Amino acid sequence: MVDELNSGFLVDAYTSPVVVKIMGRASFINSAPLRDFFHRMIQSGKTEFLMDFQECTTMDSTFLGITAGVALELRKQTPSGKLILCRLGERNLELVKNLGLHRILLLDEGNTAAKLSNGEALKGMPLSEQENAKMVLKAHETLCQCDDSNKERFQDVIHFLKNQIEEN
Repeated sequence: MVDELNSGFLVDAYTSPVVVKIMGRASFINSAPLRDFFHRMIQSGKTEFLMDFQECTTMDSTFLGITAGVALELRKQTPSGKLILCRLGERNLELVKNLGLHRILLLDEGNTAAKLSNGEALKGMPLSEQENAKMVLKAHETLCQCDDSNKERFQDVIHFLKNQIEEN
């Protein structure tokens, strides 16, 4: 099992689909490098991604919002790209379905295992408080785009973050 200090993401950009393994907690604390990685991969023409949650202990709404944003961006591609989540486990699968994300991405509820031929840990520069607030806000707004019931669920978070951004 992965401890909190080793939480993060292992990626292999040289496979098809591109593989992302979530290690430990997936949260607002470590999601910025993943967001940037997806943007770089999509800009370079990659359209198929497989995220393996076998080692994911928990995930928060910011991480899920970033994942939803990637799925929406891939759907805009011609031809449409795809984001597949595999080996979610019962709790993580429940989180994905409760937020309505199963409607915009693919769930492999079998036992497909992601294979990393050249796994590389994602690292990034820490975000400023303002940059972090903007990332978290965008992630939650994306979740609201995916399912109307999320608007009520995250309205307080969104309101708080908008105020925080305006004050700075």
